[in-house]
Amino acid sequence: MRHMISTCISVFIASPMLFLGTAYGGGQGLGPTHPLDEKTTSEALSKRGYSPYAGRTYPTQVYWGDQHVHTGWSVDAGGFGATLGPEEALRFARGEEVLSNSGQPAKLSRPLDWVVVSDHSDMAGTIFSIRDGDPDFVKNPTIRKWHELMMAGKGKQAASEIIAAQANDKVPAEMKNVKFAMNTWRKNTAIMEKYNEPDRFTAFIGFEWTCNGGGGNNLHRNIVYRDGKNLADQMVPFTTFDSENPEDLWKWMERYEEKTFGSLLAIPHNGNLSNGRMFEQKLYMGGALTKEWAQARARWEPLYEVVQMKGDGETHPMLSPNDEFADYETWDAANLAGVPKITRPGMPPTWRAFPRSRRCSNTNTFVKHSNRA
Repeated sequence: MRHMISTCISVFIASPMLFLGTAYGGGQGLGPTHPLDEKTTSEALSKRGYSPYAGRTYPTQVYWGDQHVHTGWSVDAGGFGATLGPEEALRFARGEEVLSNSGQPAKLSRPLDWVVVSDHSDMAGTIFSIRDGDPDFVKNPTIRKWHELMMAGKGKQAASEIIAAQANDKVPAEMKNVKFAMNTWRKNTAIMEKYNEPDRFTAFIGFEWTCNGGGGNNLHRNIVYRDGKNLADQMVPFTTFDSENPEDLWKWMERYEEKTFGSLLAIPHNGNLSNGRMFEQKLYMGGALTKEWAQARARWEPLYEVVQMKGDGETHPMLSPNDEFADYETWDAANLAGVPKITRPGMPPTWRAFPRSRRCSNTNTFVKHSNRA
């Protein structure tokens, strides 16, 4: 089971006036002439007193990490030039120096406390097989074309075409092979186990479910496991080839927990590229929202990724008209396939019309996070 890094702090307070806890003599009080009055003690500790930290039952230590990391195993990252895999990503996150795909050494100024390598579950690991000309893949004419593009130095074009095929349900069957997917997943979880070090560094097992419903409407979720390889390997990760409906993803998460007694968390991101579908006021397949739907979403998706390189989603000028930073790095011109956004009264002009200082920059992923009970 995955646990966040824990820090043990021993504090000794020397005071002739204050002793907290039970005294010697069987724990019945502070001595024969000073019996412990539980009612008085309870009332005293419920108020802010000498030690402001006494009685706190919630976590106060901040742990720094990243829950949205893609490696060369993801079709988009691998096609765009990333050559490093999950192992190098974990070494980098732990503070080690690695050689980047550009041939330059790279190292963090401060190691992270935790990380989630969330490569896309759709077609995970296939991009290297395409690049290397795996016979089982390039026998398909479409895949052979993508291989030739990559060999000609046009990996971005190949990746863009693959992403478009995924968004429009036109991915070749060879890239949907369940056996290949499970083998890739087991390699991934083995790497997470290798670098997970309790009380020093937490390597969470995870993946990204990459729904581009309706032809590019971003409904992506990162799925984070609170479990180790022994549980995570019992079910192959959910893909959009299984379903593009978020409600089906939640049902899959429920089946996983019922089967393994493990625990999962979904973190949506980039609703700004969903053309309104991430938080629309109806079910994915149409129909009115229900109490059961709201309870399911609250259970599986209590968090939301606020900002990353594809735009900020913390708020919007329409929601925060008096906040001068409400449109900072907002990118809402279109969905992932370039379909123009659905405009509504009161919404600002498209991203292309924003001043350069307000356009989306290439920043790292940040997330507002908390522990799930």
